Amino acid sequence: MTSFILKKLLNGLLLVFTVSVLVFSMMHLMPGDPVDLIVDRKVSQERKDIIRHEYGYDRPLTVQYVDWIWKIISKGDFGTSLRVKQKVADMMDARIPLSLKLCGWMLFFEIVIAVPLGLLCAYKKDTFLDRAIINVTLFLSAVPSFWLYVLLILLFSVTLKWLPISGYEKAVNWVLPIGGGVLGSLAGTIRLTKTEVLDVFREKYVLTAYAKGLPHKTVMVKHVMRNALILITVLVFMSIPWLISGAVITERIFSIPGMGSLLVNSIITQDYAVVQGCILIIAVLTVVFNTLSDVVVGMLDPRIRITMNGGAGA
Repeated sequence: MTSFILKKLLNGLLLVFTVSVLVFSMMHLMPGDPVDLIVDRKVSQERKDIIRHEYGYDRPLTVQYVDWIWKIISKGDFGTSLRVKQKVADMMDARIPLSLKLCGWMLFFEIVIAVPLGLLCAYKKDTFLDRAIINVTLFLSAVPSFWLYVLLILLFSVTLKWLPISGYEKAVNWVLPIGGGVLGSLAGTIRLTKTEVLDVFREKYVLTAYAKGLPHKTVMVKHVMRNALILITVLVFMSIPWLISGAVITERIFSIPGMGSLLVNSIITQDYAVVQGCILIIAVLTVVFNTLSDVVVGMLDPRIRITMNGGAGA
C-alpha cells in the first residue's frame, strides 16, 4: 500500500509541475501585448519598454516562470491584476467563499438526493417508478440551465413572490441558485449510481451472499452499498476542484460575484495574471484530488490497488 501511495503522489507532483508550465506558457503564447492593456495607445514605444521592464516582461520566459512559481509557493502571491491594479490573491479570497458556498451546497444536495434515487431505480429496475425518475431527471438536465433558472424565477419570484430574484446576503437568496443547479445535475449522478449498483448486483459475491441465506438488508448494506459507493467517492473527489471555479451561468443570472464571473471577465479583458491564477488553482486542485481519489479508492477496493500496481500484491 505504501508503494502504491508513493507512486500516485510522485505522479501527482509531476502532473502539477506540467500543469503549471502549460498554464504559464498558454497565457504568454496568446496574441497581444500585455503592456498595451496597461497604457493608452498614444504612449510612446520608449515608455512601453520602460513599463515592460518594470513588470519583467522583457526577461526570458524561463526566468519569468521561476519567479512566478516561486512567489506562489513561498508567498501565495499570484501577481497583480493589470486591469484593477489589485493583488490576484486578494481578488480570489473575496470570491472563493461565495463559489464554495454555491457549488458546495449544490454538490451536497445532489449526492443526498441522487444517490438514494439511484439505489431505488436499481432496486425497482424497469418498473414505472424507475422510468419516471430517469425520464424526469433527464428532461431537467436537457433543459438549458439559463432557461431552467428563468422558469424558476418566473414561478417562485414573479408569480408566487416567495423567493428573491438576486442577492447573496441571506439564506433565502441561495434557494433558487442552488435548487436550479441541483435539478439540472441530478440525472447524471442517478444514472451512474443505478449502473454501478446493477453491476454490483451481478457480482458472484452478491449471489453467494444470497445463497448463504443472508437477509436482503445485510446484503444491500455490507456488499452492494459498500462497493457501489466507490464510484460516488470518485465523483465527489473529482467535483471538489470545480467548487472553487464557480458556476458561471448561475453567478451571472443571480449576480453572485464568485470565481466563475471573475474568470470569465478576466478572459474577456485579457487580464493575464488573474486568468493564470484561477486556471492554475483549478488545475492543481484537479490533479491533487484525482490523486487522492486514486489513493482512497485503492484503500476501499484492494482489487483496484492491485490492478494499478500491475498485478503485484498489496
